[in-house]
Amino acid sequence: MSTEEKSAAPRSLAEALRVRDDVSLAALLRSRPDLITPVPTDLTQLATRAGTRASVVRALERLDRFALQTAEALAVAPDPASYGALLALMGGDAEDPAVAAALPRAVALLREQALVWGADDRLRLVRTARELLAPSPQHPSPTGLGPSVREATAGMSPGRIQELLGAVGLPSTHDSVSAVSALGALFADRRRMAALLAELPEESREVLARLVWGPPYGQVTHDPAAHLRALLDRGLLLPTAPGTVVLPREVALHLRAGRAHRVPEPVPPAVEAAATHRPQVVDATAAGQALAALATVEELLKEWDEGGPAVLRAGGLSVRDLKRTAVALDVPEPVAAFWVELAYGAGLIASDGEADERYAATPAYDEWRELPPAERWAHLAETWLTATRTPGLVGGRDAKDRTLSALGPNLDRSAAPEVRHRVLALLAGLPEGASPVEASVLARLRWERPLRGPQQQRETGTGEARDDDLRSRIARWTLSEAELLGVTGRGALAAPGRALIGAPEAPRPAAEAQESEPEGPGDKLPVHHHRMPPAATPPAPAERAAATATAARLLAPLFPEPLDHVLLQADLTAVAPGPLERELADVLGVLADVESKGGATVYRFTPGSVRRALDAGRSAAELHAFLARHSRTPVPQPLTYLIDDVARRHGRLRVGAASAYVRCDDDATLDEILADKRAAALGLRRLAPTVLAAQADPAALLEGLRAIGFAPAAESAAGDVLIARADSHRTPPRAAPEPVPDGPPAPDDTLLAAAIRAVRAGDLASTTPRKPGPGSGEGGGEGGAPGGSLPRTGAAETLATMQAAVLTGEALWIGYVNAEGAASQRVIAPIRVEGGFVTAYDHTADEVRTYPLHRITGVAELADDAG
Repeated sequence: MSTEEKSAAPRSLAEALRVRDDVSLAALLRSRPDLITPVPTDLTQLATRAGTRASVVRALERLDRFALQTAEALAVAPDPASYGALLALMGGDAEDPAVAAALPRAVALLREQALVWGADDRLRLVRTARELLAPSPQHPSPTGLGPSVREATAGMSPGRIQELLGAVGLPSTHDSVSAVSALGALFADRRRMAALLAELPEESREVLARLVWGPPYGQVTHDPAAHLRALLDRGLLLPTAPGTVVLPREVALHLRAGRAHRVPEPVPPAVEAAATHRPQVVDATAAGQALAALATVEELLKEWDEGGPAVLRAGGLSVRDLKRTAVALDVPEPVAAFWVELAYGAGLIASDGEADERYAATPAYDEWRELPPAERWAHLAETWLTATRTPGLVGGRDAKDRTLSALGPNLDRSAAPEVRHRVLALLAGLPEGASPVEASVLARLRWERPLRGPQQQRETGTGEARDDDLRSRIARWTLSEAELLGVTGRGALAAPGRALIGAPEAPRPAAEAQESEPEGPGDKLPVHHHRMPPAATPPAPAERAAATATAARLLAPLFPEPLDHVLLQADLTAVAPGPLERELADVLGVLADVESKGGATVYRFTPGSVRRALDAGRSAAELHAFLARHSRTPVPQPLTYLIDDVARRHGRLRVGAASAYVRCDDDATLDEILADKRAAALGLRRLAPTVLAAQADPAALLEGLRAIGFAPAAESAAGDVLIARADSHRTPPRAAPEPVPDGPPAPDDTLLAAAIRAVRAGDLASTTPRKPGPGSGEGGGEGGAPGGSLPRTGAAETLATMQAAVLTGEALWIGYVNAEGAASQRVIAPIRVEGGFVTAYDHTADEVRTYPLHRITGVAELADDAG
């Protein structure tokens, strides 16, 4: 490298950032948004923030496996390292062509993330990243390498070091530093090292083979065997503590043929297809699942219409209430937890906030029900895709060993939206209609994000991901939840699901409809490696809204038209052969009980369900007319008799408040009630021939009389029959729970442009050369303000300098304190000075501004060679 090139090479991360263009800085700030929260004053502060431990850990967590392996190799390489040395560590002596092809991208990514800086001949890993990834006795390196000879011999006596030199045939030196360097050079020399190892007995080489891939530490006794003594005498094993030895890094690299990692992974593993289906079949299956999802959510909300389960003191549903909900929905408990959490996340249910706090439907539920079915599904799907609440955790334990309950706290996992979106994006990268092999999806995700932080890698010792890590579990839940919700059909991504993540629609050839459909997991499909999954990161809110609308548009024609009729049967059942119109479904849901669900829904009419319809204000004549209007078959005679019989007895008894009373025009009916032993608990007594008084409240009296076979109706204080309508209980307006962000939000283009302009301007103000102030030496005096502090000049000198700059057009460096007391440095070109104000073009803000002169702490001229 020439003298000019050396002088131009950056000497710090701040200098490396200073030579970047705005596009490169924007890429850095977009990928690491914590660096502009708040916006740094200049590039030096930006570089300092980029080197903090918390920020570096977040950046390392977002590296793919090969980029992280590259950073790990730099952590065990000399500092600085050349690109050639790094390539040798990654590819080894065999010079793997895949590694050589992928390494430029990995280095460029590390540079973009400000984790590596410097030219190719002087690559430097930022100090904090080196501390996190370099090997130490407490934290083994993911590479499995140990300390270098220099690090392992620190604290060793000079005499012992000279003995090591003699044992390997090297001449003694005058100092320990040169002795350690000579020993390290020997171990790094392939030819001489091979000769040294050839002298060892087979048992010694077997010991080295056991330590070569890590962990590099071993135990020895105070009197080691001969084959161990041979290794200790030659420095091939170095003591680190009493009874503990380590394999030096240089020795391990020789035994590994120069590779830092046992298995470099430069290429992401392909997502394999398990089976393929015709896209039309996938879309139809997904649409059916979507209809079932809407029906399940509505059924859940109908269960909770009049007040759902109580809220636990710590928040959430009790285990008993979750089981009861699962039975009502006829699904397993984990699936019930998913539907409950989905409705909660969509803002359809919430706590009512009463003293006896219970869950209930929100007013938003009524608005949601009025939407077209496709839009209702799109709202649920978008909620699921962006929610940080993770239903799969329900039933597990938190950090304090407390059970995690549905709708309770501590279910938010900030990584969930990214993982869900990424899983669907990987499915979108498969051929149309292909379902994935789950293990290949998990392997790809682990390659893209090896672990949640380098500290977790240290726990595994080798950097291998565990199968039960959080991202893998969320991915498994995503695959099953997407099928439940109708985002996928038969495991393959459907067209609405593809639109939901912003992926383009795949073209379908005309002959596709004639293709046969392979079935079963054995039909493996080839995966085209050139076809990359789209949308690696979740879209912005505006893009997400457009994607949701597109998904609803694509799903709408896949839904069957709602039916306006049912098929009545003689066994007091009605069959709905498809989805029903809203009004028909609502009335039928009150008049009959759902007996079975599936492709067709079977309703059963019972005395209790007919009484429920009468309680809701329907008359017998209205029910007969309703059934005749909506049945494609004649109304069966048994159903007509059932309605008439229940209606004849309905309302003959009237219950009101005395505490409660019962009145009936037929005194024989009241005699029958008084004679019934089952009514004893109600505390009834006759007040008049047609009136009974009760000690129970009206609600308990109603239930008690119904339990013993009567059909009483409640009445108001005016004697009118009270109509019990559905949807009677709603919470006050409630906002849906907000997702918990995974760190600061990604900045938009406007914020990025403003932040870069402010950082550039602040850097210009802090680095522009200034002329020395009056009476100062070469280092700058009072006006020059050496050391980066604000310039200090008197009011008269400030005014005179400003006025002179107006005439000459020169730029000045000023210190300024705003109304909040915040001080800053600025470079300005004065335009006009009058009335105690200076109007100037502010290079810092890139605009014309006016400053009060009394807030300017001082002024200094720029040096003649200032840029």
